Amino acid sequence: MFLGHFGLGLAAKRASPRTSLGTLWMAAQFLDLIWPIFLLTGLERVRVDPGDTVVTPLDFVSYPLSHSLLAAVGWSFLFAAVYWFATRNGTGTFFVGFLVLSHWLLDAVVHRPDLPLYPGSDRMFGMGLWNSLVATLLVELLLFLWGLALYRSATRPRDAVGRYAFRTLIFFLLLVYAGSVLGPPPPDSHYVAVVALGQWLLIFWAYWVDRHREAPLIT
Repeated sequence: MFLGHFGLGLAAKRASPRTSLGTLWMAAQFLDLIWPIFLLTGLERVRVDPGDTVVTPLDFVSYPLSHSLLAAVGWSFLFAAVYWFATRNGTGTFFVGFLVLSHWLLDAVVHRPDLPLYPGSDRMFGMGLWNSLVATLLVELLLFLWGLALYRSATRPRDAVGRYAFRTLIFFLLLVYAGSVLGPPPPDSHYVAVVALGQWLLIFWAYWVDRHREAPLIT
């Protein structure tokens, strides 16, 4: 899943207005943000296999440190603890921790059974939504549009940056998603890892945008 994670991060802004969208997106995508680091260091493996599923050509051979359920729980607590010590924001701490864990839960909906319960586990989880392009697009877009609606109801632009940079960010996300689903498969796993690291740019972009938005005035 891709857009769905960002959609959930957008939605969380309504419940935790003091938390930057950059932090919410970082939490929602955290497992995918650390995954390419493990790929580049050889600790995890992915293989490009066109046709592995209808939606993605990636065969997730091994990723227990980033994408096992036990690891997701651990990363969730660690992320929440760091956020708590940095901000003392109880509401935000709960939601960033939940968002980290939600990544595994949403992935379990779309992946074929390749998500381990814990490192070394032989039992794999995944409902296989990626075997249907139409169903995948429907779920991803609905989650994203729902989150976008909640974020826009919770914030309003303070200036032109808050308006136009936000619109550009949303358009860019949709463009990236369309390219990943409809474009050609990547050449190799190293390319996958390097491109995946580019997601950090979306996080920094979200921090910038969120600083130029504020809660709407209540009249």
